[in-house]
Order: sequence, then structure tokens, then C-alpha cells
Amino acid sequence: MAPSHLSDFGEILLRLYRLSREQPIHVFQDQALALVKQEVPFESAMWGTAATAPGGIDVHTLHLHEKSPQMMIDYEEVKHLDTAAASLFGMPRGTRAFNTATWWGDRRGWQFRDYVQGYEQNNMLITMANDTAAHFMEWISLFRADPDQHNTPAETERVALLSPHLMQALALNRVMHLERLAPIGWPQRRGSAMGDLMGVLYHADPVFERMLREEWNDWPGRTLPRAMLEHFLHGHSRFVGRLLVVTHSVEHGLLFLKARLRCAADNLSPRERVVAQQLAKGSTHKQIAQTLDRSPATVRNQIQSIYEKLAVTHVAGLVDALRLAE
Repeated sequence: MAPSHLSDFGEILLRLYRLSREQPIHVFQDQALALVKQEVPFESAMWGTAATAPGGIDVHTLHLHEKSPQMMIDYEEVKHLDTAAASLFGMPRGTRAFNTATWWGDRRGWQFRDYVQGYEQNNMLITMANDTAAHFMEWISLFRADPDQHNTPAETERVALLSPHLMQALALNRVMHLERLAPIGWPQRRGSAMGDLMGVLYHADPVFERMLREEWNDWPGRTLPRAMLEHFLHGHSRFVGRLLVVTHSVEHGLLFLKARLRCAADNLSPRERVVAQQLAKGSTHKQIAQTLDRSPATVRNQIQSIYEKLAVTHVAGLVDALRLAE
């Protein structure tokens, strides 16, 4: 299985960054790995982020390429024996090739050797970028089933050269997806960010960071405030703080976040918000009462309360006030 080298490394990078711009988030990593496969052949791969600890890695995000999720379920039982991954923990960036039979060849390595061989990982090439201060890393592992098909030094060097570009292209692909989620006319004073379901932020624009620091004076950055993360994990679509409002969506194991400053419309109760939205559509208080099965007097009182909370006197002002809360 000889690699079909592209003639120009620059051409590979152009194709990679073109993929990051053009491909949707759910297919980019497979497309990028297919490009790598033309340079360094492999059968399967995984690409993820994780926290590093003496007991092994705690996976935060993971993309499996031609691998079953069961592999990672079983990995939890033996991850403390993964000396290949651990050998790269202490360096900011590294790429190494491993032959399973050789690396875990002694009696102490039998359990992990049986695990990786059971999943046809007889030769592997791991490339990793570490934030050593935060004990956090992004890595890509490429696997070959044939025990005799060792990775050559040239292949290892090739992956080492590609690695930072693969990781940067993934970051760009996700940021572009985040930007596409913004409504048309999204104001510049609103912030956006992206993180994982454990609260680690992979991207946050300056507006988002500034808003969080105004809400939490001691916010250290890099991770979402615990109160906000737990609010989202409990199924709430938005977090309303003293000064800001953050909404989120979850796609492909990632949190996509939008932040804005609190406004008067955030003070409406859920029932008032429904009435306000009906008013904004042009309904009369009698029509709203009929639609919501409430008495006209109740709706009239709610409308008065809505106008007072929004500090407006007519429907046009109400529409503008609601738009600020979108």
C-alpha cells in the first residue's frame, strides 16, 4: 500500500483549507483525513481533545473515522496503561509512530496490547498538540491493521508537518460554522463562542470574553463559568445573568454560544412574552385572549404590564424592544 504523494506540500494545504471553508462541520474531519490518507495510508483514525492526567486522558470531544464507539468505551478500562499517548504529554507538540507488539511487548503491557490488537491497531501514528499549563491537548491517531506495515520516519515527518494545519483548519471550520449560525444583521456588540460539553472553550470572540468578565469579575477564561454550563446541561436553552443573556445550541458534541447584554424584554414573564409576541404580530387584545384562552381583561392587564416593563407606549416600540432580545 504505497502512498500516492501529492507533488507539492503547498497544494495539500490549499486543499485542506479549502475543505475547511467549503465543507459543513459534520463532514470536514472525514474529508481532511481522506486527504491525509493520500499521503500516509491508514485504515482508521480518531481525532479529538482531552484533558491529560496521570491516570490517562479524559476525552472531551472525539471524531471516530472507520471505528466503532465501543472502542472508546473499552478504552476507559485500560487508558491508564496507554503509555504511547502518555509519552507525548510533556511536550507542546509531538508526533510518534508505535508498533503495538514492540511498544507493549513486555509482560506488563499485555492488557493494553490485547486491547489495541483487538481493534486492529497494530501500528499507530499519534500526533498531538498540548497546552501543558492547562493539561489539555488535541490529538490525531492513525491506525494500521497490518502488524508488518510500520510507519516510516518519512511518514512520521509528513504527519508532523501536516498536524498543525489539520488542527488549525478544524478550528477555522468550526468558527465559520459558528458565524453561519448568527442571524442576518447580528449586531457587532453581541458575542459568540464555541466549547465542548465539559465547558472548555475552543473559541471566544473579544465581545463574548468581555461580557463574561463583566458578569464574573474573577472569570479566568478558557472554560465556561460553572453556573452557566450546569444551566445548559440541565436542558435550559438560555442563561440569564445580571448583565448578560447567553443562548446555546449543541451540534456534533459542541456548544455553540451567543451572548448579548440584558435588555428590558428579558424582564417579561413567560406569559407576558407570549402576549408581547402576539401583539408584535398585529393581534388585538381580544384576538390574543381568544388564542390563549384567557379573558380579555386579563390580557389587557398583561399588555399594560408589558408596556410598563418595556418603557414603550405603542406597538412599534414594543417590536423594537423585542428585537433587542432576539
